[in-house]
Parts: sequence; C-alpha cells; structure tokens
Amino acid sequence: MLVTLAVLSLPTACKPPVSDDDSSRGSAVSSRLAASTPMNSPDSDGAIWSVGESEARIIYGQPGSSPYLALACEGEGPDAHIRITRYAPADEGAGALLALVGNSHAARIPVDSTWNGRAWIWEGTISAHAPNLEVITGQREATATVPGAGEITLNPSHAPAQLISDCRGEASLLAQ
Repeated sequence: MLVTLAVLSLPTACKPPVSDDDSSRGSAVSSRLAASTPMNSPDSDGAIWSVGESEARIIYGQPGSSPYLALACEGEGPDAHIRITRYAPADEGAGALLALVGNSHAARIPVDSTWNGRAWIWEGTISAHAPNLEVITGQREATATVPGAGEITLNPSHAPAQLISDCRGEASLLAQ
C-alpha cells in the first residue's frame, strides 16, 4: 500500500502548488511557442439570434449567457461589409479562416485575433454583397468553425438574412 501511495504521489511531487500570484505562472501569452489548447464546441441547443447594441448588429447564443457569434453591418454603398465576431479565445497575433457551411453554400472568411478590451477574440469582415453570404441566409441550420475554437451550430432564423438584406439594401438605396 505504501508503494502505491508513493507511485501515485510522484506526478504531483514535481509540480509547484497552486498560487494566486500571477508571476508564478510563467511567461505571457504573447511569448507562447505553440497555439492554445483547442476548446470544445459550445452547446447550440436553444441558441437564438437577438438584436445587439444597434439594429445593424445581431448576436447569437444562449439566452442570458455570453454570445457565441455576432454579425454587424458596417459602412455604406458598395463599401458596406459584414463584421463577424466569434467570441472564443484567440492567441495574440493569430489569424485563421472562419468556415461557414450550410444552406448548400460555404464561405471561408479570414479572421484575426482582436483585442476587445478584455480578451483576444476572432474578428473578420466580408463584403455585404458577397454571394457566399447566402450560407447563413437560408432556412436550414449552418455551422461556423474556427480552428481551435470549436464548431457552432447556427439554428435556422430569419435574422441573419434580414441583417444582410438590410445591409445590401442600404447600400443599393444610397448608391442611387
């Protein structure tokens, strides 16, 4: 029995105790030699689209919880674009392709790690007029994936189609 206890305590004997002291945690994220550990996909059952800070922004997630994803219309006319934000940890300076698949379409949107004032998250933009945005305007579920940030199932909703249509409509009305 003593041999068993000695063997079980070996892995912990080499590790320092838990500490609240930030300096004991080693170097900062920016000096990592490898990417962060991938996260699990969030549970999208019951997730919904809601109007965000303005009518030109919608957020997706579980009611009462932090959002998983946001879409925002920015700019006007031919320069109108959709900003997509994936609220998942990103390594400082990292870049990736956010894959959207669904409704018989696919889109790959370049995203970069962006500091939002609290954490590094994924953000990118795509022209509001891009035909591959149809991936999220249909009435079937779609998925959004960023490497290491899990896959989100986007439940069917009219909200993304309405936002994109409004963004394109504003652009066409202003161009006339």
